[in-house]
Amino acid sequence: MIEPTAGVFDGREHQLPVRIYYEDTDFSGIVYHANYLRYFERGRSDFFRRIGISHTQLAKADTAFAIIRMELDFKRSARIDDALLVRTTYDRVKGPRLYVSQKITRGDDVIVQAAGEAVCITLDGRPRKPTAEMLGQLAPWLEP
Repeated sequence: MIEPTAGVFDGREHQLPVRIYYEDTDFSGIVYHANYLRYFERGRSDFFRRIGISHTQLAKADTAFAIIRMELDFKRSARIDDALLVRTTYDRVKGPRLYVSQKITRGDDVIVQAAGEAVCITLDGRPRKPTAEMLGQLAPWLEP
């Protein structure tokens, strides 16, 4: 069976290729703005998958993440058939909070940039610090 890609790392940056399909666009033929949030979610999830942290493992450890802030800056439009790259870096951890920088590019062009903040929570929604194991897996990818 062929497994879907979870992207690759270039230094600290995780890169996930995304193709734009008809279903991603609005009546004007450009990507509907809310879909960029979906691509960013895939980037964050696959970043964790590549460093050995799966959502299944998180759930077994009574752990999840909730986005509590996401600031987007739209620069250009993407269109059907475009090949985009979702670029994700986790910058730092402070208590239960994880700070993430993301951007989506088409070649050298930045389509949209994002600054986000996630909080580590229990499955019933209470904030919690990431586990020591999770922090150990994440530490090499954080800002020095």
